[in-house]
Amino acid sequence: MASFPDTGHCALRRGRVSIPERSYLLTVVTHRRRCLFLDPLQARIASRIIHSDASWGDANLLAWVLMPDHWHGLVQLGDESLFRVVSRFKAHVTRALHASCAIEGAVWERSFHDHALRIDEGVRQAARYIVANPIRAGLATNALDYPYWNAIWLGPDDAS
Repeated sequence: MASFPDTGHCALRRGRVSIPERSYLLTVVTHRRRCLFLDPLQARIASRIIHSDASWGDANLLAWVLMPDHWHGLVQLGDESLFRVVSRFKAHVTRALHASCAIEGAVWERSFHDHALRIDEGVRQAARYIVANPIRAGLATNALDYPYWNAIWLGPDDAS
C-alpha cells in the first residue's frame, strides 16, 4: 500500500514541540479565510481579548497584529504547551465575538502555523516583521496608522 505524506492539519502538528521560555512566531487563520476583522467592531473586540493577559496564561505575548483574515503573534512560552496557549487564545476571542457580535459558527481554522525562533533569530526582528504586515498588505503606509497591533517594546513616548 502506498504511503502518502501528512497534509493539512496533521502536517502542521508533526514535529511540534513546546519548549518553555522559547519564543514562537504564530499564524492563526480565520475559518475559511473569512475577512471577519475588516469590520471595525469585530476587530476591536478581538484586539481587546488578544491584548488581555487572561488570554495567554503563563505565556508572554511579545507582539501581534490582527489582519482581516488572520492573526500573527510572537509568544514566549511559560510552562504550558504551545497547543494549550493557542487554544485558549482562540477560545477567548471566539467567545467574545459570539457574545458581542452575533457571529455564529467557527471563527478560526482548527490548526495553526508555528515557527520556533532559533537562538540566532532576533525576537525584535520577528516583532518588526509582524507589525509590518499591514504595510506589506497595503492596509497602511505606517504601522502607527494601523490600529490592530501591539508590541511590548512600544512605550507611551513611541505612540506619538
